[in-house]
Amino acid sequence: MADLAVAPARVSAHKPSRTADRIFFSVMPFVMMAMVLYGFARTYFLAGMVAAPLPNKLIHVHGAVFTSWMILLIVQTALVATKHVKWHMTLGLFGFGLAVAMVLLGTLAAVDAMRRGEGPLGLDAQTFFVIPITAMLLFGTLVFFAYKLRRNPEAHKRLILMATMAIMDAAVGRWQHPAILQRIPPTQDLVILALLLMLVVFDLFNLHRVSKYTWRGALLVIVVHVTRVPVGHTAAWHAMTRHLL
Repeated sequence: MADLAVAPARVSAHKPSRTADRIFFSVMPFVMMAMVLYGFARTYFLAGMVAAPLPNKLIHVHGAVFTSWMILLIVQTALVATKHVKWHMTLGLFGFGLAVAMVLLGTLAAVDAMRRGEGPLGLDAQTFFVIPITAMLLFGTLVFFAYKLRRNPEAHKRLILMATMAIMDAAVGRWQHPAILQRIPPTQDLVILALLLMLVVFDLFNLHRVSKYTWRGALLVIVVHVTRVPVGHTAAWHAMTRHLL
């Protein structure tokens, strides 16, 4: 009788809302796309994209491929929301290939920018190089695990979302707004942390816990963001970048 008395308590676990899940993971790609459009409007989107006065063809290809990722993310979440899961999985193979191309192009673009002496955010070019390189490292790592765990919906969608958050630096750094101190790296980091916090809050609301994939991915992003600029100032980092130059 004692066992029967406690049985109802064991089966009364919280059940996440699928509707809330669909809404959140469908809206977040649009939020990040808006961030990208705002950041690159003047120099890329409103400048004609293909006709935009970018430094070279590599940067043009880089811009087109990274924009394609944002569009793909919106399409993929729409397919899941409309229950076209098979189409989503088929297109996911293309998405993984696109992600590999992004890591390659992002790395090449970062090296190209360093060779041209670009050092925004008040940093010299060699120190600044640590920011795009670590962004590509984060993106590639999170996408890899998202692909590996593609049959685990809770893991897959959170890792893909955080991978995209990890490459928002370039867009945030170009925000033309006096309230955003975009030339101070820690302020940029606060925007990325705010995106991560939105995912954490959603987990608490819908799961009544923070998914282990959320806190592990968020911890990785936070550690990298906190340590990368100090690493970029070290003699060892500058010695490594001199070899690339």
